[in-house]
Amino acid sequence: MSMPDYYQQPVAPPKKKSKALLIIGIVAAVLLVLCGGVAACIAVVGNAVNEAANDTGANNPGGGDGATTVGLNQPARDGKFEFTVTKVECGIPQVGSEFLNEKAQGQFCLVHVGVKNIGNEARMFTSSNQHAYNAAGQKYDADTGAAIYLEEDSSAFLEDINPGNSVKGVVVFDIPKGAKIVKLELHDSALSGGVIVNV
Repeated sequence: MSMPDYYQQPVAPPKKKSKALLIIGIVAAVLLVLCGGVAACIAVVGNAVNEAANDTGANNPGGGDGATTVGLNQPARDGKFEFTVTKVECGIPQVGSEFLNEKAQGQFCLVHVGVKNIGNEARMFTSSNQHAYNAAGQKYDADTGAAIYLEEDSSAFLEDINPGNSVKGVVVFDIPKGAKIVKLELHDSALSGGVIVNV
């Protein structure tokens, strides 16, 4: 008497599925996500660099030493702004009123400037991006605190300037007594090339 076939051949246990493919798939997905994130970061940085380069303006492509140089009452463009310096007053010991004022460490120089927005969106002029130089090449930063005490033109630069609009205001510098400002370096933003105004 012969035994049935199922008694003669043992049934093999089911093979376990390899986890190697699953692990490889997970690693590949993680690498894909990381590479995509790096590519996105590179694109964002590239766009920021291009925008900063465009803000420099066509008339001063190199920035710095290649910046446009003008004199008083001559307009010059940097980025989205057109600047016109009309007057520079120095030798001022104090700004403000009798009760609210600020005294200079040395002397205040008041730079009267017109700013026109030549861009396509509202933009704020920031006095902290503006600089002055003496004949020896020493660089002075604007005194934004003293500008608050100006009785006139004190709020012109505290608001956004819409495209096509112009404002007039005063940038204040506190420089040593006896020193003279020979040139100004005006900027649309901290990253722009700037324009030079000889005074």
